[in-house]
Amino acid sequence: MFGLIAPALGPLASAAYASLPIGFKALKYFVDDTFRDKVVPVPGSVVYCDLWVAVEHSGIYVDDGQMSNIVVEGFADSAVRLSSAKSFTSKSTMGRKIYVSCDNHGAVGHPQVAAASHACVGERSFYGLVFSNCHEFSEKCVNSITTNDNQLSLVDRIMSLPAGESWERTIRSLKDAAQRKLGASKWRLWDWQNEQQAPPDEPDWQAHTRAYEQLPLDQQTIDFIRTELANLQAYQEEIADESIPDHIHQKLRTLNQTLNDIATTYQQLRGVLSLLPGSSFSYHQLKHCQSDLLSLATHLQHNEPIQSLVRKMGRFYISQQNKRKSRVPKASQSEVHGTHLSDDLMRVLPSELLNLENDTLETLFYARLIEKNLLTYQLAGTDISTIEQLDKSCARTGPIVACLDTSGSMAGSPINKAKALLVAISCMLQREQRALHVILFGDSGQLIEQQIDGAAGIPSLLAFVQQGFGGGTNFEQPLHRACELIRQQKDYRKADILMITDGDCGLSEPFQQTLSEQKQALDCSVYTVLCAGQRTSDGFSDEVLCL
Repeated sequence: MFGLIAPALGPLASAAYASLPIGFKALKYFVDDTFRDKVVPVPGSVVYCDLWVAVEHSGIYVDDGQMSNIVVEGFADSAVRLSSAKSFTSKSTMGRKIYVSCDNHGAVGHPQVAAASHACVGERSFYGLVFSNCHEFSEKCVNSITTNDNQLSLVDRIMSLPAGESWERTIRSLKDAAQRKLGASKWRLWDWQNEQQAPPDEPDWQAHTRAYEQLPLDQQTIDFIRTELANLQAYQEEIADESIPDHIHQKLRTLNQTLNDIATTYQQLRGVLSLLPGSSFSYHQLKHCQSDLLSLATHLQHNEPIQSLVRKMGRFYISQQNKRKSRVPKASQSEVHGTHLSDDLMRVLPSELLNLENDTLETLFYARLIEKNLLTYQLAGTDISTIEQLDKSCARTGPIVACLDTSGSMAGSPINKAKALLVAISCMLQREQRALHVILFGDSGQLIEQQIDGAAGIPSLLAFVQQGFGGGTNFEQPLHRACELIRQQKDYRKADILMITDGDCGLSEPFQQTLSEQKQALDCSVYTVLCAGQRTSDGFSDEVLCL
């Protein structure tokens, strides 16, 4: 009963269509119902109605208001039945009017198509969305015309499919067959109810545009966008010679440009987005941070200090201070050195095993085993390996609180490095299910903050760090706020504090003492990251790193 769902559907459907006001079909239906002439089908006309965003139900008009179509009667079970227009559209959520195959003069059909579809009434078959669906049935009936001299080979038929189509029975394939066999170049509405009412309210075109721009971009979404664009372009071509108001043509052109811009922008930034899995950028967000993303790609791919620092911030990074090394002989590279007393049954001498043949001596064997007094081969190892173990108490379980200097001196390359670092850390924290809290600071009294939720929050992270103060620098204020956060939030224990700046952090002696006490009490570490300048010891950081 349903048509083939477009390739863009699947996991995308619940997220994308929840925010999308039906899609292009709603706009098309409004134009067709308001500005285009209505028709009445003739025997052998192809008919269909829109059920949902990318789902249609099709059939063949037989005569006397009856349509031959597949009706689902059970799970994956269907039969060809004659249905009235009311029954045919009973599950439509897009309006009760039915689309009919037409040319420039009106409805088109063919008696052979009507006869072929009527002959199938009563047939039962397996029903599926891809195979044995209503479009396949309708196309089979259309292809029953044998008098049409435009017969294409199988290869030609496949090659004639529009870009993006596959050799599956879709509504697009059915329309192509109707065009070849019936000359159907247009699809107009049949007002079978003869509704005498005011035209429908015009949909909110801007809301549709915003919905497209706010879809999370991935390959599935882009497939959907390209399908919408192809349908829109085909529709514009179909109505180009009709008396449609100019303002409607202009709105369609604007929508065309929007969809094309979305597809083009994604293609241009596809490589960058692949570095940020799960980031879920929308086109609306990409428009405002496109230059940032290009700079980010360079740093994420080629800035080794950033990659090294991200590894250090990982949950199970092993520092030199936390490594515990032990020398272990490798048994795989040993040789017999002699014999000794032990309980090693794998290397026990055959003479000892003979005791198991006698009931009395068997007891003696087990006694020697317990006492570790069995004669066994002694192996001497020649290689020594070193294994490193991480004390679980050293594993990081808390978030990272990043204090980002947004003073005037950070402009340019330093702030670009800082953004790349925060993005890379955000991706790593998502994998480890840890939080990122960002504090932007400048001079005294200049401080704003936001918590970032993993890689999905990267668009909001980039939008947040667009802000800044551009003045002087006060380092004590953000460090005080970071310690306060860790103290107040129970799940912030064992957090790392990142001080990201372009110069030495100047702290007063009293504050350094307070900070040292806070670090010990809260079990947290402070890393100073210099986006410019040389590494220097500051007296309060656990480590100073340069990007």
